[in-house]
Amino acid sequence: MGLGVRWTLHGDGRSPAPGAVVRPDERLSWPRTAGLGAQHVVAMFGASFVAPVLMGLDPNLAIMMSGVATVIFLLATRGRIPSYLGCSLSFVGVAATIRASGGSSATVTGAVLVVGAVLFLAGLAVRRFGARIIHAAMPPVVTGAVVMLIGFNLAPVTASTYWPQDQWTALLVMAFTGLAVVCLRGFWSRIAIFLGLLFGYGISWLFDRVFGKIHSTVGGPEAVDHWRLDLSGVAKAEWIGLPSFHAPAFEWSAILVALPVVIALIAENAGHVKAVGEMTGDPLDDQLGTAIAADGVASVLSTAVGGPPNTTYSENIGVMAATRVYSTAAYWAAAGFALLFGLCPKFGAVVAAIPGGVLGGITVILYGMIGLLGAQIWLNGRVDLRNPLNLVPAAAGIIIGVGGVSLKITDNFQLGGIALGTIVVITGYHALRYFAPAHLKTGEPLLDAGTSAYDEQGPAYDGKAPDGGR
Repeated sequence: MGLGVRWTLHGDGRSPAPGAVVRPDERLSWPRTAGLGAQHVVAMFGASFVAPVLMGLDPNLAIMMSGVATVIFLLATRGRIPSYLGCSLSFVGVAATIRASGGSSATVTGAVLVVGAVLFLAGLAVRRFGARIIHAAMPPVVTGAVVMLIGFNLAPVTASTYWPQDQWTALLVMAFTGLAVVCLRGFWSRIAIFLGLLFGYGISWLFDRVFGKIHSTVGGPEAVDHWRLDLSGVAKAEWIGLPSFHAPAFEWSAILVALPVVIALIAENAGHVKAVGEMTGDPLDDQLGTAIAADGVASVLSTAVGGPPNTTYSENIGVMAATRVYSTAAYWAAAGFALLFGLCPKFGAVVAAIPGGVLGGITVILYGMIGLLGAQIWLNGRVDLRNPLNLVPAAAGIIIGVGGVSLKITDNFQLGGIALGTIVVITGYHALRYFAPAHLKTGEPLLDAGTSAYDEQGPAYDGKAPDGGR
């Protein structure tokens, strides 16, 4: 069996015929393939370099390891699943929680490395037993609630850290990004976050020229005078060089905070695999476990050297839907470009200079979208919140996760926030289901949109590609 690195030329190699698609094992001419690869890099840029900045990690290393992760994924799936792996936004809240309790970058990457290892084991389990085990442990009511509390747990980060640095810039960036998401079409709507960042850079530079320095907090509790956009580090950075590596450190408290994100990653992978299968016309049921395991291996490798975890990106699935080019050769090209960007410290310095107010405007939308993906899972899974069996564990877990409720176990160990909220949702649902009267359990439980087609007796998939959540 091949590794999926051989492609046949599609037609004349210039452009697909009307109504035709370029399949994963086909390619256009190499210059056009390289151009498509560059387009995929642009599509993933918005989230893939914002995420490491929000996590306090090196964006250069994040971009470089996203290229490595994509190569691992393409080889593992033998070229059947065209997909790009970029930095997962699902871990931003985890990183913020770990750092708030005194954790370092090494502690963050150590906790996330364990999550990647668990994701790998979950992928092996799905390969062995089928996707039905996902449904048994994590029905839509559980998956949706966990994704929701992960997203909304981030709200205090925006409100107390980014927005106060420059509230007017944040407000303008929020408005521009919202308009871009709603009003732009096709590829441009897929890079709305990236466009919002560019707009924010421009507004910050303009405000510095017009109003001078701003007096606000930046990197500390005390307000100081500072430029909104400080590019001094860009001039000092080299054009070519290695990113910053560091070894992970492992602490049980941090690991327990990070583990719930496994649920979000499994849901993301399942949804993306299904979406790609629908678009390419190639049933990928047998590849779900491999895709999940490959994502886990890629995340372990990235975090082992100090980078962020990775996940499949819906932005790139959107590019394929717009271009009807599903060639994995384009993803190999994208991975190559990402590796080159990662070796440019000057690029990393530009990313690190993103003004706090710009991040405030972006994260207001981004964090809310992550949380509301949980509601979408409920809608796709037809979760009835009028049923107390669904309502009670979801309600309790979300309030615990969003409000930062904690449970002190010993003098040196406590559970709280995301970790405790997830435990309450999962154990609460299954415990209540065991004791619930029969009339509350009537009606066949449904899978979420990402996994429904993998259950032979589940409902038919409606053909709509799910939105991604990182």
